Amino acid sequence: MGPIEFTGERFALADVRLLAPMLPSKVVAIGRNYAAHAAELGNDVPERPLIFLKPSTSVIGATDVIRLPADSQQVEHEAELALVIGKVAKDVPREKAFDVVFGYTCGNDVTARDQQRADVQFTRSKGYDSFCPIGPWIETEFDPAAVGVRALVNGQTRQDGNTRDMIFDIPTVISFISHVMTLMPGDVILTGTPEGVGKLSDGDTVTVAIDGIGELVNPVRSA
Repeated sequence: MGPIEFTGERFALADVRLLAPMLPSKVVAIGRNYAAHAAELGNDVPERPLIFLKPSTSVIGATDVIRLPADSQQVEHEAELALVIGKVAKDVPREKAFDVVFGYTCGNDVTARDQQRADVQFTRSKGYDSFCPIGPWIETEFDPAAVGVRALVNGQTRQDGNTRDMIFDIPTVISFISHVMTLMPGDVILTGTPEGVGKLSDGDTVTVAIDGIGELVNPVRSA
């Protein structure tokens, strides 16, 4: 990612539409990175980071609509801290992992849970267009060590976790992924979701709130 150049122009937030703050070449997600979430779905805690990909076409921004596919009856929210890669990263040592991070934002790993169970692997259930809301912006001055991660649906709290409860911390995750695949500037890593995932329905509004970053708000509609 190149240097940021500020124009000096200012706009009221209510007068603009915030797009996704990046269009990644890939979104790499970490599954079962909170023990309580693994348990609520009846899964064991993994011995190493469990990684999967979401396509770039699944990415949407704040206020964009999450579309519920007709062939799923159980689409669920997953509030997550997302990190944005700032430089080409391959075989990164754990102690140098933060050197490749540009910043952090809110993410929602929307999942068709019934399809995930039916398919066993995750591609279809997590790959639909609109299934990766990211935003509302990238926070570059941020300590991810112990921050609250929450999901609210129609104003009611469903998930209320903290990054200190991650099984694999951020340096471990970055190093592990970079030894599998090259991370490119703008790529996104979703770091896992705490317990409390739940169903989304037509007409809902889902909010991912992360302390120190802000709120990612998306309406939910049938496709």
